[in-house]
Amino acid sequence: MDQAQGIRQMKSSRPVRVIAVTSGKGGVGKSNVAVNLAVTLAQSGERVMVMDADMGLANIDVLLGLSPGMNLSHVINSECSLEDTILDGPSGIKIIPASSGVAAMSDLTPAQNAGVIRSFSELTVPVDTLIIDTAAGLSDSVVSYTRASREIIIVVCDEPASITDAYAMIKVLNRDYDIHRFHVLANQAHGIQQGRELYNKLARVSEKYLDVALNFLGTIPYDECLKKAVQKQKSVVESFPRSPSAMAFRQIAKKAQQWPVPKHMEGHLEFFIERLVDYSSQESRL
Repeated sequence: MDQAQGIRQMKSSRPVRVIAVTSGKGGVGKSNVAVNLAVTLAQSGERVMVMDADMGLANIDVLLGLSPGMNLSHVINSECSLEDTILDGPSGIKIIPASSGVAAMSDLTPAQNAGVIRSFSELTVPVDTLIIDTAAGLSDSVVSYTRASREIIIVVCDEPASITDAYAMIKVLNRDYDIHRFHVLANQAHGIQQGRELYNKLARVSEKYLDVALNFLGTIPYDECLKKAVQKQKSVVESFPRSPSAMAFRQIAKKAQQWPVPKHMEGHLEFFIERLVDYSSQESRL
């Protein structure tokens, strides 16, 4: 029996839920979605890790007012391990920061991206859910981390370019990498109906021309409290827990927790997921 088979038979262990939060274009609030989803899941008792995979324009640490000493650029340059970069965030979430303003980091080679992914196999931090905040667009790193995730959330807003670029991303991931399932989240929408209409626009063209199944994850409403939370460098679910956007994030988190948990390891992060499952299984026996 090989290692993967043995781990698949560990009935007491639970595979790690790996979620990519991505978008076709920038400026749609993708990182804010990743942060607030992470904090909400952590508040419900999950052990959550957020990886900032926007290698050249990282902002997860900025959104939360954190000052990392080491980041993924140091890992790639063999200056530290991945575990050395981990920051403690609100509600107990763990954060792996990327670099900002380092031009070379925005154009990593496939081998460098693979090296970052491979470094996850050395982590000993127990995790239930890993949320990967990708860069915008369709760079090698975006494709690498999106393909590595079991669940993919496409964030869209009420801009023609947002819908067009989201469709382009779904098209590439479907036709070139055989990915068929996507969750669509409407952000900064003026009401639930507008969010549904944004989803319908994307779903009509995607399901007509591509072999995909889109799921409407929900709507995060336009909310001044969200802007205030950003200014305070805090998540809105912490700063304004009764605000419309915070309540919407709690609904999104509930849906995410209901997604089927894989019965065996899948995707391109098998070695990483296996390592975390193995660690979680050992911890549960202590």
